[in-house]
Amino acid sequence: MSDPHFFTAQTTLTLRLIAEAAGVPLPEGADPDRTVTGAAPLDRAGPRDLAYMDNARYGDTLAATRAGICLVSPRFAARVPTETVALVLRDPYRAYAALLGRLHPDALRPGSQFGARGIAPGAHVHPEAHLEAGVTVDPGAVVGPGAEIGSGTVIGPNAVIGPFCRIGRDCAIGASASLSHTLMGNRVIVHPGARIGQDGFGFAMGASHLKVPQIGRVIVQDDVEIGANTTIDRGASRDTVIGEGTKIDNLVQIAHNVVIGRHCVIVSGVGISGSTTLEDYVVLGGQVGVVGHLTIGRGSQIAGSSNVNRDVPPGSRWGGTPAKPVRAWFRELTTLARLAERSGSAESRDEAER
Repeated sequence: MSDPHFFTAQTTLTLRLIAEAAGVPLPEGADPDRTVTGAAPLDRAGPRDLAYMDNARYGDTLAATRAGICLVSPRFAARVPTETVALVLRDPYRAYAALLGRLHPDALRPGSQFGARGIAPGAHVHPEAHLEAGVTVDPGAVVGPGAEIGSGTVIGPNAVIGPFCRIGRDCAIGASASLSHTLMGNRVIVHPGARIGQDGFGFAMGASHLKVPQIGRVIVQDDVEIGANTTIDRGASRDTVIGEGTKIDNLVQIAHNVVIGRHCVIVSGVGISGSTTLEDYVVLGGQVGVVGHLTIGRGSQIAGSSNVNRDVPPGSRWGGTPAKPVRAWFRELTTLARLAERSGSAESRDEAER
């Protein structure tokens, strides 16, 4: 069986280009035309590879690396081997990510799974849909009447774009994803299996539960990324909104009428109940649960596995169940640990006396 490499470098990078991209001067005496043809971890990198290091855990690995060029934070620069060119900067990981995107642009977003250009055989595009030049539609995909799709966008196999949806330019809609009642900006990435724009969970409770029609939309602004098998319900009577630059992991549930601000980060397993607002730059750790009709203030961070049942002030760091400011949460955990230890010691003494 062959052993394919799914992402091969699309270009080479010179030391001069890397230094310019990182915003640092060339090291004295270094050859500005020295090239790298790939990127690799410290322990696997060779003389033609780019690597990075900013974590004390990997100090010994850095000292033994064979990487050609290494992006490194100042406190570890002295450990770079003499055969490796060190570019010292404050945030090596961010610079490495940008350079990795230059080497492997095909890894930045899902592409055609069929290697297609244009509308592939077996795709179903309604004659009343409007696709700009340069749209790719893979086999099995369905594009409904009145849908509009901008140039450079790729619709993966078996994806469904519902009637009158709007998708901007340079987007990627992954395999078997579905969009309905959705307006989407430019450069949005939707990974396989995501569901956007389906009914919110709305019922008038009683002896029999009466379904409440969900007549809102989902608005996804520019540069949003939505993970695999994530669900975003359309609004009940107003719109569900995902703000510009927000990044959503796999397996996230976002309910109807939720408004998420710009540049938020929502990690896998999060559930956000209806009509909750996340202001800009909020971070929710994995498996956080948020009850409905709350506001989580700008720049707040919620620790993984926490449950939020009240408003969170801007700039806060909360954790626990129910979530509370981290200092209070840590005091609570410490107190419980001490009580458990005392209880265990008392039980041991009682057994010894018996």
